[in-house]
Amino acid sequence: MATEPRLTADFWVRAYLARLERAAIPAFVAARGDATAGAVLVKLATLDGQARAFHRSFDPMSGARVWLPLAEGAEAEVDRAIARQKGRDPDLWIIEIENRDGRTLLDEEGFAG
Repeated sequence: MATEPRLTADFWVRAYLARLERAAIPAFVAARGDATAGAVLVKLATLDGQARAFHRSFDPMSGARVWLPLAEGAEAEVDRAIARQKGRDPDLWIIEIENRDGRTLLDEEGFAG
């Protein structure tokens, strides 16, 4: 059985940021993780005091990679959840997006990676 090639975290983050920039969605790297194998967490701030954080996981039914919510609600609460994750995983990348419409592009093809 063939396996899909695995992108480095650094490469994936750079590609994601470029795609967000092309869509005019402001984003930045809040924490730089391990360039090769660091996990990636995406925080979406909707600029109204609310936020959501997403992490990559595997769909238990299909085995496909998917983005799942880690935390949602008041931005301060989401930030605390992210800080707990960062405390458990110092190699974690954190990407922050600011978008009133809630767009992350994570639901588009190519981002489950």
